[in-house]
Amino acid sequence: MPTRRIVVVALPDVQALDVTGPADVFAAATERTGGDAPAYAIEVVGPGGAPIATGAGYGIVPAGALEAVRGPVDTLLVAGGAGARNAAPEVVETVRAIAERSRRVASVCTGAFVLAAAGLLDGRRATTHWGWCDELQRRHPAVAVERDPIFVVDGALRTSAGVTAGMDLALALVEEDLGPRVALDVARWLVVFVKRPGGQAQFSAQLAAQAADRAPLRDLQAWMADHLDADLSVPALAARACMSERHFARAFKAETGMTPAAHVEALRVERARLALEAGAMPIDAVARRCGFGTVETLRRAFARRLGVSPSAYRNRFAA
Repeated sequence: MPTRRIVVVALPDVQALDVTGPADVFAAATERTGGDAPAYAIEVVGPGGAPIATGAGYGIVPAGALEAVRGPVDTLLVAGGAGARNAAPEVVETVRAIAERSRRVASVCTGAFVLAAAGLLDGRRATTHWGWCDELQRRHPAVAVERDPIFVVDGALRTSAGVTAGMDLALALVEEDLGPRVALDVARWLVVFVKRPGGQAQFSAQLAAQAADRAPLRDLQAWMADHLDADLSVPALAARACMSERHFARAFKAETGMTPAAHVEALRVERARLALEAGAMPIDAVARRCGFGTVETLRRAFARRLGVSPSAYRNRFAA
């Protein structure tokens, strides 16, 4: 298997984890797979090859200069930060030129601003950090900005949400290249989700389930997260997965570590938690929208999982 060349572009005032997070994922995949040829060769580059400030108390010393990148590239990945949001025209042009000879082009966080400035996202779906989605849309109206996904795949282009979402994207790229088993092994090694449920607006600290190994169950998990007010009982989910109820329940728990009912409740609690943090929607409306049906059902679920009532949670964490 040939070594895949990963070029990570870091600009001044880069968000450090946008660089180190994906780089560590690719490095771990290389270490975990072994073999005669390394799975990935990672190059961090910046303008002129000079050290890059991060604003985190340290700098990043790139392996080389952005403008010196030559030859074919497997994956070009642009990290975010203030420098990406305000990249110089010559930087944008260099990124565009490298992208033309790259198999895949990706961005982390506000690295999407560089790809958009280069015209690479025109007519495409893309995302960025939730705090910068409106600005990306304002500056580049030809881009179809999506605010909720952790990352967006549109052809050979990949864009991810903010900061740690770059690791989610990198794990997805590893899965594309080396398969789900390697991606899961890397995720376990790095102690992260191999596939985080929900969108970038959904912080998943309460979700203990891992993504299922098989595509039908993974697809079902994604559908569940988007249809929390639907019938998510075992009979309904088994029918959607084209399995018997008994086989579905066993397979789901074996592959995710949670029963279907526990997973559904965790998803609903997460969504309700965010709704309570975000605004003044009445608690009964939150219960209905998140699929609990009644306030009492919501209250019991919060007591089990968070140890507080919905109203107490809102009083403490509402913006």
